[in-house]
Amino acid sequence: MSGGRYESHYLRAVDPARPRAAWIRHTTHQRPGAAATGALWCTVWDAESGPPYAVKQSLPEPPPARFAAGAEALGRTAAWDLSAAGEGPPLRHLGRAWMYRAPLPRTKPESPLPDAVFTGWVEAGGRRTEVAGWRGMVGHNWGSEHAERWVWLHGVGFDEAPGAWLDVVLGRVRVGGVLTPWVANGALALDGRRYRLGGLARRPSVDARPGAFEGTLPGSGASARVTVVAPDGQTVAFRYADPAGGEHTALNCSIAEMHLRVERAGRPALELATAFGAAYELGGCEAPAGVSVEPFPDP
Repeated sequence: MSGGRYESHYLRAVDPARPRAAWIRHTTHQRPGAAATGALWCTVWDAESGPPYAVKQSLPEPPPARFAAGAEALGRTAAWDLSAAGEGPPLRHLGRAWMYRAPLPRTKPESPLPDAVFTGWVEAGGRRTEVAGWRGMVGHNWGSEHAERWVWLHGVGFDEAPGAWLDVVLGRVRVGGVLTPWVANGALALDGRRYRLGGLARRPSVDARPGAFEGTLPGSGASARVTVVAPDGQTVAFRYADPAGGEHTALNCSIAEMHLRVERAGRPALELATAFGAAYELGGCEAPAGVSVEPFPDP
């Protein structure tokens, strides 16, 4: 194809008993008029042992679709073989089907499994961890350009509602040289019901910084006040290249603390919390303050 594009299949899995997690991505990257290349990304957290361990290996062709692979680069190694199971329909974050066909937004997100349970194993730096009953999600996004700024929030393992989950993306994009306000899209699953959050007509409030997020996400039938805090030293930063040139930096912590205050019509407000079951990703063009960017280049 002549136009550039990228595509990412990814997962996050978190141990329900301890602050351990894995964030794995299989990505395809294509410059305009060039052949597609690939990359394998793996980050493993074990807060009781130290900082996250990250590896990214570039490939001359697109990576395998199944989450069973290995990566080696700059003296670091990782391998994984993980299977996901889950019930319920996929989550298409964008509220209208035409948005997935239109040129804008340039990033198309979806979660084939917004609430998943993982089995298998992951090995990082020669240390193998068996995975059984870890909660998380499987995601997929693609497009021609990353948003100017973005946030991804995912949460499971809430003490007050073990079956609940949150999966939301927020973004600001440039249209005709103008940076749009934040737009949120996603869902909250609670008490057997899925509430859609955000949309073009529902403006969120957003305070997004490295390691911390506060915001209000209005929705259909429910709204959520969200607070996320990443533990010190547990955020990893990667370079993300845009197909047409330029790059962003993405910061991710997949063992973050999350607090939700959920308001629903005719019901008392509900407070939910998870000590380390949340993922917080913050992307932007600026270099992150206080976080070292991983040395792996993005083509």
